[in-house]
Amino acid sequence: MTVHEPALQRLLDEAEIRRLLTTYCTAVDDRDWDLYRTVFTPDAFIDYTSTPHGQAGTLDETVAWLSENLTLLPMTMHYVLNVDARIDGDTAIVRAQFYNPLQIPGVERVSFCGGYYNHSLVRTADGWRSERLVEDNVWFDNNPFV
Repeated sequence: MTVHEPALQRLLDEAEIRRLLTTYCTAVDDRDWDLYRTVFTPDAFIDYTSTPHGQAGTLDETVAWLSENLTLLPMTMHYVLNVDARIDGDTAIVRAQFYNPLQIPGVERVSFCGGYYNHSLVRTADGWRSERLVEDNVWFDNNPFV
């Protein structure tokens, strides 16, 4: 083992984690719930309660809720930025900023929200997967729900 192998593994892990978060965004914006499921472990817990009318639950409960509720929005476009991955062997704690322009029916102009995705990740045979996601929605511009 050379001195460079741990550094290389860390870079590979960080790149795979960023790709996982991109897959998450693509799945949500495309309403591709099969792809969404690939981001998570089967027993994942997902908490969107910081979002207006959000909920928390299992992966199956969350997919059912998202597939029902996101169909009401003509457009969402999630961006993930400033990914901070604290990797410890086969686990990682990830905090990443999100920015999401979205169109809400009946609202005159585009709304925007942002905050943090807080993931607990595990390395699986299929790569990094989230076993817990807690969304922290920090701000919401043009929020019709207040």
